[in-house]
Parts: sequence; structure tokens; C-alpha cells
Amino acid sequence: MDLSPSPLAFEMRKKVEHFFETEILPRDPEWRREVHENGNPWPDFLSELRAKAKSQGLWNLGLPMLDDSDPGTRLNNLEYTYVADVMGRLGWSSFVFNCQPPDVPNAEILQQFGSPEQKERWLVPLLNGEFRSTFAMTEPAVASSDANNIETTIESDGDHYVINGRKWWTSNASHPLCKFAILVGLSDPEAERGRGHTMVLIPTDTPGFIVERTLSVFGAKDITTPHDQVLFDNVRIPKTNLLGTEGGGFLIGQARLGPARIQHCMRMIGHGEVMVRLMLERARDRVAFGKPLQSYSTVQEWIAESRLELEQCKLMLQKTAWLVDNFDNKAARREISMIKLAVPRAYSNIADRAVQVFGGMAVSDDSPFASAVASARVMRIADGPDEVHLRTLFKLEQFAAKDEPALSPSYLRGPGNSFLE
Repeated sequence: MDLSPSPLAFEMRKKVEHFFETEILPRDPEWRREVHENGNPWPDFLSELRAKAKSQGLWNLGLPMLDDSDPGTRLNNLEYTYVADVMGRLGWSSFVFNCQPPDVPNAEILQQFGSPEQKERWLVPLLNGEFRSTFAMTEPAVASSDANNIETTIESDGDHYVINGRKWWTSNASHPLCKFAILVGLSDPEAERGRGHTMVLIPTDTPGFIVERTLSVFGAKDITTPHDQVLFDNVRIPKTNLLGTEGGGFLIGQARLGPARIQHCMRMIGHGEVMVRLMLERARDRVAFGKPLQSYSTVQEWIAESRLELEQCKLMLQKTAWLVDNFDNKAARREISMIKLAVPRAYSNIADRAVQVFGGMAVSDDSPFASAVASARVMRIADGPDEVHLRTLFKLEQFAAKDEPALSPSYLRGPGNSFLE
């Protein structure tokens, strides 16, 4: 297992880092004014930056299955880890490279399961950055951590499907550039578990597609990727909008969630690096009780622990990416669950320490820490809550151990064990 960067990954990291430092970071104050003060979800200068990044080949970096005719750089998952953490330094920078969620995982499943007509209509414009998309799965009325609970119906009616139900956390649905949704719904209530749900493609201008409200996350709303509640009221679409096969929704979902979880973790690691660097600078420059903060053992331990956690997570993430590249999502199932647990925990720990180091500034929008605390907490629920991944890990450990000889007779003292025989 070789986790070192390939020549391509090394080259692309240098290019992305240079672009970030010279083109993106200097525009962050402008981004804040346009987005947070003026309420503009897509500032004009963002389109300019995107065009410049695309012209330099810094485009669609996180899509290893691009066709020769598709725009972008064909980095595999491991190679992408070396550039995605740079994008993670600022929450909006992945937009510049057309590497933003939920569009990237949506593009991936269209690549794998879309028909030629679907790819022409939806995938090509998505890869070109002409519009955006959303993914409609989670529902307010049921525990969606068990996806078998999903109740939104997909009913057959001649050569059409009729969809009824309500979704929320349908990220991007109300964005002005969002043109279609990928929806998971119940198509066969009598099917065996895991075989009754289907995915379909729904244009957002279809009658009955109703954005009811935009949800806040711990009191804050993200207008660049809004989290929406959507009502599907007798939404009627042609059966040519079926993605994959009827009953194959969960299979497609697993293909989508593996890379999506990896990429979420990549971005968190990048932002974790920023927080560690900010803590170092704050500890060096800030004086309390007559001494710089870095003189206090508690602050030293916080920064050291943060570095320890980041490095562990990086290696675990790179191993996961390598397994996906060389085998598939199923082969990396254990590792995907582990990074989904470990990285948000580390990210949360680092954000919490940074709040302590920065004090009053940290809980305001003058720093990135308040949003990091909220994001870290959300990520322990999104894409499968911690408890689901822990349960998965336990089952995989059971499976791995079932054919191994018992250790108890050799390692435990007591009646019936070898030490007493």
C-alpha cells in the first residue's frame, strides 16, 4: 500500500495551493460582503474565478471516472486527498474548482448509472458548471438513519411516475442555479428489505416541486448551499427519468455515499489545519497574566493533541481512498465508517480547543470557529449518524473474528484456561 503522492498529485497540489493563495484567499473579504451582508448566493467574481480555474485545468478534480471528452483532471481518490484539504481551508473555495457538494457525488452516480440521454441532459452541464443539483433523501416524519423507513412514494402511472412526499435537508434545492433533484422514494412497499426503493431524476421546475422553507443550522442559514424542506405534491415525471433500475435505490446510494463521506472528511482535515495554525499564532502573540499563551502547558497540550489527531485522520483517510481506488467501496466499508467517525470527532475537538484559545472572538463570526463547531456537530449526524457507523464496525469485527481460533484459553487465567492446565 503506497500512500505517497503521485507525480500528478504533487503537481496538482502545487497548482491548487498557488491558485488558492493568490486568487481565492484575497477575495474572502469580498465573498463575506457579497454573501453574508448582501445575500448574494453566487457573486459575479465567483464565476470569474471558476472560468480562470477551468482554463488552468483546475476543474472537476474529485471525479476519477471522467470520460476523455469531459472537462477536468482525472485524479483518483488518493490523489484527490492531496488537493481537497487545500480547498477545505475556506468553505467556499471548492466552488471555484467545481468540486462542491452535493454536485460532485450526484455527478458520480450519473456517471455510473445514468443513461446516455440522462448524461447528456444532466451530467454534461453539471460537469461544465452550468447549473447545480440537489439530493432528496432525508424525511422529517421518519428516522431516516434507517433508510428503509423512507416513505415518499414513487407510483407507476402508465409511462410516468407520480411522486408524493416531503423531504428535508435537501441541500441546494432553493439555489437559483439548481436545476434537478435526485430523489430516493418507495416504489414497492411489498419488496424485501433494501429492494423497495428507487431513485429518479426530477427537474426543479416540475409542477408540484415546492420548496417550503430553508432550514437553519444551529441558527445560521447557508445561502450558498441552502438546506431546504421540499414538498413533492403529485410530481409527475416520465419513466425515462428512472436512475438505474427500480428497486436499486439503495445500491446507488451506497455508491454515492462512499466517495461523499471521503470528500467531506478531506475538507474537514483542511480546515482543521487552518485552525491549528491559527491557534499557534494566537498562542504566540496573545498575552495573559503576564505570559504568552504558548507558555501555558494546557495550550501546548491542546495544539499537540490537535496535531496528533490530524495526522492520524490523514493516514486513515488516505488508506480509505487507496482501498476505494484499488478495489471498491465495499472493500473499504470498514475504513469508510472509521473515517466518518474519527474525522468529525477530531475536527470537533480541534474547533473546541480553538474556541478556548481565542475566547470571545471565537464565538462570533469574526473567526471561523463558531461555524466549525456547528459543522462538526452536524457531521456526526449527516451521511449516517455515529451510532450507525459504530454498529457497522461492530458487525464487521464480529465477521472478521468468526473463523479465528478463540484467544481466551491462551490469554486468560482461570478455570478451563491453559494457564492452569
